[in-house]
Amino acid sequence: MRRALVLGRGRSGRAAEALAAKLGFAATVIDGNDPLPDGDFAFAVVSPGIASSHPWILACKERGIEVKSELQLGVEECLKRGVGLLAVTGSKGKSSVVKVVADALAAAGRRAVPCGNYGLPVCDVVLKGDVDWAVVEVSSFQLETTNLPADAFEAAVVLNLQEDHLDRHGNVGAYHSIKRRLLAMARAKLDPDGCAALVGGCSRLFRGSYFDNDVLCANGAAAVWLMRTAGLADDVIARAFADFKPLPHRMNVVGSFGGVKCIDDSKATSLAALAAGVCMAGRGIRLIAGGLAKGDDPKSIIPHLTRRVKKVYLIGHCAEVFSAAWSGSVDCEVCGTMERAVESAMRDAEKGDTLLLSPGTASFDQFQSFGQRGDVFAELVKKEGQKKK
Repeated sequence: MRRALVLGRGRSGRAAEALAAKLGFAATVIDGNDPLPDGDFAFAVVSPGIASSHPWILACKERGIEVKSELQLGVEECLKRGVGLLAVTGSKGKSSVVKVVADALAAAGRRAVPCGNYGLPVCDVVLKGDVDWAVVEVSSFQLETTNLPADAFEAAVVLNLQEDHLDRHGNVGAYHSIKRRLLAMARAKLDPDGCAALVGGCSRLFRGSYFDNDVLCANGAAAVWLMRTAGLADDVIARAFADFKPLPHRMNVVGSFGGVKCIDDSKATSLAALAAGVCMAGRGIRLIAGGLAKGDDPKSIIPHLTRRVKKVYLIGHCAEVFSAAWSGSVDCEVCGTMERAVESAMRDAEKGDTLLLSPGTASFDQFQSFGQRGDVFAELVKKEGQKKK
């Protein structure tokens, strides 16, 4: 029997293992400190958490084993089955664009699923079957080991390019270059400048929706472009935007207590996303930020803080670093934990203020995920909010 190697036992790895078995391969899965096994393998499938510089990948290349991402394996098999593929990457707002496009296709009677970095692993889309369209969120981690032909995706868009994942990619230029690789894999393509240029001509379709603001309007225009490329009429597109509900932990209003609006934007895992959250939240902001930094420059967002933020309450591993960068421009308090940050911010907050959790970092120093971080914030806010009533 032919053999395949799967690097990583996470969600993507399990999906790749199952698809490899369906395709008639005996899959060997390794993880953690497992050694690379001996023997011949037709290919190796890499989970996104494993960087292209990992010794496993280097060893595979030395042995002549083809290395591909789980995304690539899934897309290759989707193409064989006639599934239409739309792809989205960028630094901010990918998941929301993928969701609104997939929702619109489903509402129009197309069998569509969101997948990739959000939704199902692409290999699971193949296993699921009965799919007409796959709307794929593509991360820079996945693109490191993805090589697909120029017509793999019907359409692909790069929403925006900011600073993110510098701890993995080393510098901004390398990160942006990896993101732009997606455009070479699509028939129709749209870059960040193209997204911005489309706003004026289609903003009426998402007026009053989550995307109707200066921060997300270019993403809304990109979503319109993808939906039109897939053949949807404007009335269907407008209805999809009107019905759209933001994903969890994306600028979700937890509640209002004593006139203080509390917003969970825990999905803001980069400083660029933090800046966007601050812009969307308005003014009079009491900001909870910090966690496990990704290497982006904290000073880059100072103009957004000085214009809109009353005070920053810092948590997590990078609290002292962020405080040193920001304290000369905005009032900062190093709180350490989410509990202390919420207590202090709610005590300070006045009627009309906004308490915003927009960390600008990964969550793994104190939480299992950004979702758990947001849930803890919501629980603490509701607890402290009772004291303000």
